[in-house]
Amino acid sequence: MRSSFTVTTGLKLSRSPNSREQAARRRAVIVAAVASLAAASAALGFLTAPNRDTAAHTGPFSYFPSE
Repeated sequence: MRSSFTVTTGLKLSRSPNSREQAARRRAVIVAAVASLAAASAALGFLTAPNRDTAAHTGPFSYFPSE
């Protein structure tokens, strides 16, 4: 039996969210937090990485003397 205190009319924003909507909201907040953390760490890594043009190019055989 439905409760007589539940709001079934009016704007969707004025009603309290059900458990499925709350779970979807939590999931969206977690995805946004992970994406923003990844973007922030990528930006920090990009800004602190050494310039690749001035760095010495090394490879698996760079320690052998070449003529």
